[in-house]
Amino acid sequence: MTQISPALVAEVEPRLQLAIAIAQEAGRLTLKYFQQDNYLVERKTDASPVTIADRSAEQLLRERIAAAFPRDGVLGEEFGSISGVSGFNWILDPIDGTKSFISGVPLYGTLIGVEHENQSLLGVVALPPLDAGAYAAVGQGAWKWRGAEQPQPARVSQKSALADGVLLLSQIDTFAQRGAGAAFDALQNAAWLTRTWGDCYGYYLVATGRAEVMIDPVLNLWDAAAVKPIVEEAGGTFTDWQGHSTFQAGEAIATNGRVLPDVLAITRQFVKSP
Repeated sequence: MTQISPALVAEVEPRLQLAIAIAQEAGRLTLKYFQQDNYLVERKTDASPVTIADRSAEQLLRERIAAAFPRDGVLGEEFGSISGVSGFNWILDPIDGTKSFISGVPLYGTLIGVEHENQSLLGVVALPPLDAGAYAAVGQGAWKWRGAEQPQPARVSQKSALADGVLLLSQIDTFAQRGAGAAFDALQNAAWLTRTWGDCYGYYLVATGRAEVMIDPVLNLWDAAAVKPIVEEAGGTFTDWQGHSTFQAGEAIATNGRVLPDVLAITRQFVKSP
């Protein structure tokens, strides 16, 4: 696992505690709209859906961050970026899995990551309908919570072959969007089970040992920054399709580490077009 200096740890810890608290708070806000008829679904320029729940939750996160760390930068899915001067940048996705949210499916989450010098130092995934989630800071391990129970260590599974593993993804047609439909076919044939329990919930399942692979052919920065440290601190890997550890590639593979060679043997055949 990546290690950071004691001075940086001291900077990360208060940000982690705030991130946990406000991810849960923003998640509770989204529940006021979940499975209700009190909001409209709009389409953004990329045709993806957005609601008042997304925007309200991000506004809340930005207000809390500005009050506690006014010198930090912020990047969010709904309201763009604000430059900071501290070197720390918060990366927000108020509802990761809006398609699930508007469909009444309880597998969406609120994501918060904090980046410093191109390294994602901490991440929080709050799953409001499940009253559960996970968090991690680099060098501090990964932790999962459910309800009011004390957080417990999060660990990836020990399965050593993709043929025995669970493969997760968000949306099948994204493979075709990058000309990698054959990669999906090959991965599905290689895995024991394939399910579309995707978005942040899929990465959460890998980090907590319930699945062996979560893969996205197309991924935004705010979808990746929070989950990378969680998966890695849980003992897994978070890479691009070529096996490089990064959250900035616009694609991702999260694994328990043991099945990564099986996955890369397939995905390395598909280099994303520039």
